[in-house]
Amino acid sequence: MYPYGYYGGFYPDRTMLILIPAILFTMYAQFKVSSTTNKYLRVNAHRGYNGQQVARKILDTNGLYDVDIEMVRGHLSDHYDPRRKVVRLSQDIYYGTSITSVSVAAHECGHAMQHAKGYAPLSIRSSLVPVVNFASNISWLLIALGLFMSRGIFLQIGIILFSASVLFQLITLPVEFNASSRALVQLGDLGIVEGKELRGSKQVLTAAALTYVAAALTSVLQLLRLVAIAQRNDD
Repeated sequence: MYPYGYYGGFYPDRTMLILIPAILFTMYAQFKVSSTTNKYLRVNAHRGYNGQQVARKILDTNGLYDVDIEMVRGHLSDHYDPRRKVVRLSQDIYYGTSITSVSVAAHECGHAMQHAKGYAPLSIRSSLVPVVNFASNISWLLIALGLFMSRGIFLQIGIILFSASVLFQLITLPVEFNASSRALVQLGDLGIVEGKELRGSKQVLTAAALTYVAAALTSVLQLLRLVAIAQRNDD
């Protein structure tokens, strides 16, 4: 058994071809999210709310008075922390009054609303975090050992552990799409954006969602590649 397709002479691992669609889609997703968010960072919402004000308005309207809002460093490092019940917004989003700023702030509030309502996919994803953290740290080590030592058991265990990361990425998709859907409803119902602005918000959130689709696609194709390598090494 020869790892990485070596048979008396080196040539590139042909299973890498499996990843080409994911690589191309990831490049497209990165371009789309960058171009769309930057475009609408230059367009201010007519009501003049900044991200912090939008987040507070959405949270209070939905009775989430116990959810705090904090500013964090980094570009688009925005997230909701369910353990501390905190919506964290990057500086551009926190103070920004652009379509991008209010849309991202509303999206993170969508996660807070999911948490309050006990949205099942979010609960499952949160419960998987410690498992995925452990699996991601050890899976590639076992896979590497299995390949270089020609020990199928290491490779198989590594693939099983890597599958936890794939499951995490797949569960993330409905979580993110649902949060964006909730955000758009709140932005429209509260009159924070309307008309063309609301369509701009939808474009921003749709573009951002593509990054999660790309991550899920990459994980799935990487898993298929590893299974193909394991089957080849068993031959």
